Amino acid sequence: MTVLVTGGAGYIGSHMALELVDAGEDVVVLDNLSTGYRRSVPAGATFVEGNVGDPELVSRLLRDYEIDAILHFAGSIVVPDSVTDPLGYYLNNTCNSRTLLACAVAAKIPNFIFSSTAAVYGIPEINPVTETAVLQPISPYGSSKLMTETMLRDTAKAHPLRFVALRYFNVAGADPKGRSGQSTPRATHLIKVASETALGMRPSLEIYGTDYETPDG
Repeated sequence: MTVLVTGGAGYIGSHMALELVDAGEDVVVLDNLSTGYRRSVPAGATFVEGNVGDPELVSRLLRDYEIDAILHFAGSIVVPDSVTDPLGYYLNNTCNSRTLLACAVAAKIPNFIFSSTAAVYGIPEINPVTETAVLQPISPYGSSKLMTETMLRDTAKAHPLRFVALRYFNVAGADPKGRSGQSTPRATHLIKVASETALGMRPSLEIYGTDYETPDG
């Protein structure tokens, strides 16, 4: 099987690419390196620097490499940034995904995995959160991802396309062999921020809220 991994030079995408290469699959990584690192792409994968919103490039890759599945990890993920630059997030997370999806339909790609987010749930009323929880994002980031999920749902009804949307919370960890990990210099995810605080790289860890069932609230 030949798999196209968009955003395969990023944190989650590079781990997926590593897993696929280790399993003996043929992997093509498409990444514009805006936040990812070339060094994170597995040696056994084919790397193409470019934008997932470039229809000519994407169509050529799907055709030339005879792609069987698309794993879409390319996207913008910082919630505060999405509030200050909502149109940038809708462009990268929604419009570019629409372009990729259109190329997939034209090339008759049967399988599509989308890297979504738990931000589509907003502030859930019940924890732990289930897949059937109400979808009510409170940030442009969450909304931009939910729009792509909606496009996938509707497209799968009209075309022979199977899809899965992965709604992550706080992703943590690194490749056991040290080949890839969370390398973002301006980290916002809880686990890395907590680790940096424990190592003395940050003076403190901010926890938002005043109604936690703990001694200090």
